[in-house]
This record gives sequence, structure tokens and C-alpha cells, in this order.
Amino acid sequence: MRDEIEQALKGHRAEYIEIRWEESEGTRLQYRGRERESVGRSTARGGNVRALVKGGWGFVCFNEMKDLRGKVVEAVRQARLVGSEQSHFAPVPPIEDAVPPTINKDPIAVPLADKVRLLEEYNGIILGTPGVQSSLVTYGDGRRKVLFANSEGSFIEQGRADISLRVSATARKDGDVQQAGLSLGALGDFGAMEGLHEQVKSLAQTAADLLKAPRIPGGEYTVVLDPVLAGVFIHEAFGHLSEADHVYENERLKEIMVLGRRFGQRHFNVVDGAAVPGLRGSYKYDEEGTPATKTDLIREGVLVGRLHSRETAARMGETPTGNARALDWRFPPIVRMTNTYIEPGAATLDDLLEGIEDGVYVSNWYGGQTSMEMFTFASGESRRIRHGRIEELVRPVQLSGNLFTTLQNIDAIGNDLDMNQGGGCGKGMQVPLPVSNGSPHIRIRRCLVGGK
Repeated sequence: MRDEIEQALKGHRAEYIEIRWEESEGTRLQYRGRERESVGRSTARGGNVRALVKGGWGFVCFNEMKDLRGKVVEAVRQARLVGSEQSHFAPVPPIEDAVPPTINKDPIAVPLADKVRLLEEYNGIILGTPGVQSSLVTYGDGRRKVLFANSEGSFIEQGRADISLRVSATARKDGDVQQAGLSLGALGDFGAMEGLHEQVKSLAQTAADLLKAPRIPGGEYTVVLDPVLAGVFIHEAFGHLSEADHVYENERLKEIMVLGRRFGQRHFNVVDGAAVPGLRGSYKYDEEGTPATKTDLIREGVLVGRLHSRETAARMGETPTGNARALDWRFPPIVRMTNTYIEPGAATLDDLLEGIEDGVYVSNWYGGQTSMEMFTFASGESRRIRHGRIEELVRPVQLSGNLFTTLQNIDAIGNDLDMNQGGGCGKGMQVPLPVSNGSPHIRIRRCLVGGK
């Protein structure tokens, strides 16, 4: 196959050409209430060609390798139809490498019957909890092998195994509905999905307890975010603004995301990087064959970097960061996050709580939205903080505000970094892309909290 790919790349009038070929297999299971809604295994294979001519891109995807050279010709032809300016594409040295998947307990090797049995145990715990009326349990795994070659001489074979699990419980009483959920993921380790019975029991009980929990008055509070919600916050509210294709395409963002601008206090540091090992967003090379990096986005409160593909790096006069990613062979790579997190500080959770007479402790998450620098996030669970202690359960709250004001109001950062690997990121119709995000506990002063 290598000879066929390399021959197909030769002899074209294009500034750059790449070919990706992918083979994958996976399992999906879903329970809704007592019904097993879906169960199945799938296999897929396909590839694509991407060509760059005078700033224009051609893209062709296919299911078979037959007439690969003809597919390259078609991609070059498409690029010529739209290209009319100078191409921008940062140089990366050619690489030859073979990268096996990270595997601990291979999900593909686990019998389907064992996966069914485990999920039925979790589902039974949820539905056996008094007050809980329905459940949703969704499991997916996949293993893929990708061949990448380009006209510059790179040839990379890279493997990956990914697993995800979403468990949620819904409680109802007299027309009132409350939910609690848990999202988990892992890179090549089915063992991370096992032994979660106590966690599932706890989330189901939380859903039932929320029916009796009071609402707090809305207003400004000092809030403490747990690592899950803080990680989602930094991913959604800030991380997407760091993706360079958003920046160079949007005049408003060019004014906001200026390197050297102060966004937080000196203890505030944010990082993204696929070179951080063992997480769902980890890999050795991105979909353009660029080596993975660990990129400082904010260092000591100052914006110092952003995430790049080879094209965005060249357009902005910066260095590729290895963040060109594609969901699968049907899509061209675009700039995406990998593992995004707030670095830990020195404070304990008790330190963060100290001195808060009336605040809110918020954990987990249940949705949210962003619009440029404005955000709204719903917590999965909330508790009152009284006199420096986490106290009674209250109804989930919404946190809203201006991102940059909020970052300045982060006045303390915990020492307990934890990474959330559940769910997936969406952008440009490519969802769910495996990522992780994380943070230690953080404290935010004067945060707008929506309640009664």
C-alpha cells in the first residue's frame, strides 16, 4: 500500500498534497430506561486526498483505494478552481514513523456480552433508586489505524483506541424533573469503565435528592468550582477562542486575542497539548503529520500562545502546534483542542473555602453556551458554602458572565488538578472529537449566579 500511495503523490502541479487512509472498528450500546435501545459492532474503512494550489484547497474522500492517482488528480483540479492567492503553509520536516495504540485493557478484546452485563448492572442501580423514573446509559468504543503520507516525504502509521461512557438518571415528582449524570472516557483502557457502581449509585441518589433541594436567590456570589466544571469552563469559554482559525477569520477576535494581553492574575496558567501522555486528546502526530506539542496559552495571567494548524501558523507568522485534527476520514483537518487545562496552584480546598461566609460550591456540569467572550454554564450539582464549609444541597445553578472579567476574578487556584475525559468536542460538524479538559478547584469572586 505504501508504494501505491507514494506513486499517487508524484507528478502533480500542486504546492502540497496529502493522503490519509483509515481502518476502524467499534462497539456502541445504549439503554434508555429498561429498554436496550441499541447494540452493535461496526467496521469502516475510507480515505481522503487534500491538495493545496494558490491558497485553494481541494478535498476528495473515498471508500476504496482503487484509482488512487485519479482521486489525487481530482483534488488538485478542485484546488485550482478555487485557488487565486498566495498559499500559506508552515514548513514541517518530513517524518517516517509507526505509532502503536496506547492499550491497557483493550476494549475490542472484551466480549460484547461482558459489556452488556456491565451496563445492565449500572442501569439497574439507577432504576432501583427510589424517586428515579428513567435512565440513559450510553457506551462507545473504537479502534482505528490511520496511514498518512504527503508530497513532502512524510509517511506515518498511527493507531488509537478510545472509550467513552455516559450515565444519567432522571427523577420526577409532581411535574418536577431533576437530572444527574456522569461522563467518563479513556484512551485504550476498558478498565476505566469498570467498578463504577458506587459512583452510579451516588449520581442516581443525587437526582432524587434534588427534588427536595431548595433554590438559592440569584445574585453575585463567591463560587468554588470543582475540577470537572472548571475544566469544562476553560475548554468551552476560553479554549475555542484560542483556536487560530477562529482568530484570523474574525476581526473582533483579532482585537481581543492579542498576544501579550493580560487576562488573569499571576497565578493563572492555561495549557493545551496532545504531548501530555495517556489522555483522550493525546497523540504523537496530528492529521497533518505535525508532532504534538504542549502549548502555553496563558502564562502568569498573560496570553502567550494559541493553537495552530500548518495553514493558520503560516498566516499568522507563528509556529505549528500540532492541533490540526479530523473526526475521521470523511473530514479535512481543522484546528482543534486536545488536552486543555488550568495548571495547579498551591492552595488546598480548605484554603479556597476559608473566609467564604455565604457562597456556592458548584460541581459537574449539565450544559452551557458561549458567544464570543460571554458564557453561561449550568452546574450538575450545587451546594451552599457557609462560614468556610460546604453545606446543604441546592438546585443546580447557572453561572454567567464575561469571560475576561471572570478570569481576572479567579483569585485562588487549588493544588488538586484532575482531568475530565468524558464527552467530546464539537466544531465544524465534526463531533464528538475525543478531548480531555481539567483543572484543580478554583475560586471566583463576584460571579453572577442564576437562582430564584
